[in-house]
Amino acid sequence: MSIPIFFAAALCEIAGCFTFWAWLRLEKSALWLIPGIGLLILFGWLLTFAESSDAGRAYAAYGGIYIGASLAWLWLVEGVRPDRWDVVGATICVIGASIILFGPRTA
Repeated sequence: MSIPIFFAAALCEIAGCFTFWAWLRLEKSALWLIPGIGLLILFGWLLTFAESSDAGRAYAAYGGIYIGASLAWLWLVEGVRPDRWDVVGATICVIGASIILFGPRTA
């Protein structure tokens, strides 16, 4: 169940942060910040549903998903195709996140 939560959280975090980018770097209206703040609150709330007893472990596993989702955003929203180094780096991060998330745990 954590994987869909991580993807939803990533979308909220990236979109929420992008509203600040749009306001400061793309000179969009400050009104862009209203949905951005809501999305960032939703992001934090969603991560509480990750299947982990430890917040730090959930955040670490989420990090790999976030990196991959950020590159998807780069391509789909910003129109910039990730290069091979982006893909290699994201793949390494997703593998690391998978190890953190699915590795056997002892009590």
